[in-house]
Amino acid sequence: MEAQLPDVEAGKRFYGELFGWTFAADRAEALLRGRRAAGLLPKRDGRMPTTWTVYLATRDAAAVAGRVRAAGGHMVMEPYPAGPAEVLALAADPGGAVLGLRQTARDDGFQVVNEPGSFCWMEVYTRSPGPVDTFYASVLGWLGHQADPAAEGKAPGFDYRVWSPPGARPGDDSAFGGRAVITDAFPAEMPGHVLVYFAVRDCDATCATAVRLGGRIAEPPADTPYGRMAVLHDDQGARFAVLAEPEPAPAPEPEPAPAPEPEPPRATEERPPREPSREPEPQPSREPERSPGPGTGPGPEPGAKPGTRTERDPEPPPPEG
Repeated sequence: MEAQLPDVEAGKRFYGELFGWTFAADRAEALLRGRRAAGLLPKRDGRMPTTWTVYLATRDAAAVAGRVRAAGGHMVMEPYPAGPAEVLALAADPGGAVLGLRQTARDDGFQVVNEPGSFCWMEVYTRSPGPVDTFYASVLGWLGHQADPAAEGKAPGFDYRVWSPPGARPGDDSAFGGRAVITDAFPAEMPGHVLVYFAVRDCDATCATAVRLGGRIAEPPADTPYGRMAVLHDDQGARFAVLAEPEPAPAPEPEPAPAPEPEPPRATEERPPREPSREPEPQPSREPERSPGPGTGPGPEPGAKPGTRTERDPEPPPPEG
């Protein structure tokens, strides 16, 4: 993926601050923390638009060019050698959207995607959805399915097709892009085109930075089921989108454990209260009775006060259980 700009040095300043890209002095590669994220090149032809172009890898650019023409598209630029082992081409679909073709033996495509500051999605905008859907299926083998309007937060009749690469099971897990329809809500002069998306941490802050750097906002930040997005133009007019994925929902707090049920009271064996211990009653003496005299008879125990009880109080019964 590359942007063709009138002023590459100005582009480096803009995107370097916006996405944190760095650039090697002798190469057109844009690096994100040392990994290849995109490319900035000077415009080859002043008549060409200032735009971002997605290049699709192919083993045979000439064969793909033949399928493009057979499916109703046309070649904007026929395959041409761009290096010792590289062939490039530009193809337009039936609706006018342009994609690049790249044939090379080197594995030098994206080294980082779906991270803040890197590519995360692409959309083909068209006024001819039927022919365009057929075109990409026959030329590139892209597998598509219609998006659910309710899941997209759209009214019934919303037409959006989600694409997955050949050999993958169609669905959101394998999708890399989609096809949108240019409706009456868009400017009448808008042609078919490809819109590239870059992941960002904060959509609103990125928009503010782009404006400060000389860019402008084409579509202000808005919330979607996939995050908060906006469409921007850089300071030279190239159009692109930014998307901040929604923050993951916090994990629900665990419910408090139920309080333990109180234990039922333990059954205890009722014991009859103990009878208070009694001292044995005195037995009558067998000796002959004597007349009472001093010091004789049942007088009080030594140390006892007159008139007080001398027997010990009965012991209380032991506690139950």
